[in-house]
Amino acid sequence: MGALPLVCRCGIGRAAPAWRMALLLLQLAVLGATLAAAALVLISIVAFITATKMPALHRHEEEKFFLNARGQKETLPSIWDLPTKQLSVVVPSYNEEKRLPVMMDEALSYLEKRQKRDPAFTYEVIVVDDGSKDQTSKVAFKYCQKYGSDKVRVMTLVKNRGKGGAIRMGIFSSRGEKILMADADGATKFPDVEKLEKGLNDLQPWPNQMAIACGSRAHLEKESIAQRSYFRTLLMYGFHFLVWFLCVKGIRDTQCGFKLFTREAASQTFSSLHVERWAFDVELLYIAQCFKIPIAEIAVNWTEIEGSKLVPFWSWLQMGKDLLFIRLRYMTGAWRLEQTRKMN
Repeated sequence: MGALPLVCRCGIGRAAPAWRMALLLLQLAVLGATLAAAALVLISIVAFITATKMPALHRHEEEKFFLNARGQKETLPSIWDLPTKQLSVVVPSYNEEKRLPVMMDEALSYLEKRQKRDPAFTYEVIVVDDGSKDQTSKVAFKYCQKYGSDKVRVMTLVKNRGKGGAIRMGIFSSRGEKILMADADGATKFPDVEKLEKGLNDLQPWPNQMAIACGSRAHLEKESIAQRSYFRTLLMYGFHFLVWFLCVKGIRDTQCGFKLFTREAASQTFSSLHVERWAFDVELLYIAQCFKIPIAEIAVNWTEIEGSKLVPFWSWLQMGKDLLFIRLRYMTGAWRLEQTRKMN
């Protein structure tokens, strides 16, 4: 009986460090949560303060015109005019003198063959030179001379606006009932536009005549993982998680540069767009979902083309920051969705 108190005291002595450790871990958890909350508040304040206003829908005087095949100036139309073509193709181009011809040859070959099969089909291709330092405009203008300025037009921007800004400028000068944005590298096989058209039609009836069909490379993910380093795969999954968690639900590939819009959907979403560079696709689809515009995701054929201007780590880090700021700026009211605005 005399040994029992000793055992109890020893048990208490061993339990005390465990109790203190649990208390310390709890305090650290509370401190961590407090710091995380403080960091989120601080980032939200920074996002609010640094939020830029909606980019002015303004053209420089030189951007209000295009050169026809004879080299004469003609006034560009407006997306708020009635459509006169079935399809407009907008091709944002920055220093693309080498890659653009392959894309244009494929696109125009397809469009011309389609028009021969169906004479009622009408189209235009708008190449938007986003302040290039090379001969992009001259290369594109050769197609205008070959096919005529009713089918091919070249817009040369005074300064670089970013991919989203360049596409916006092209869309706001388009004449199509449907408007396709297509990258200048030709990574997506152009005939796949028919898949997007079917996807768009399957969404009918369109609310307020608005609908979007997004080309998707999600079905190629397993193949791309096999060819990528573990680090790039980790970055890819991280980016996809942030897109899903912060902005866009239900779309596996937001970044494919092959998207088809009804004219009304294009004017509504691009009029509300704040981000004009790499993360613009995400904000565009976020806006579409906020406006309850139906979106179809359609698998397309895609091939990686050399010459990408994205630097994997730094570009994805920038896009990650942009995703966080997109979400926070809408949450804090720094950015608000507006009705369609017209360009000056």
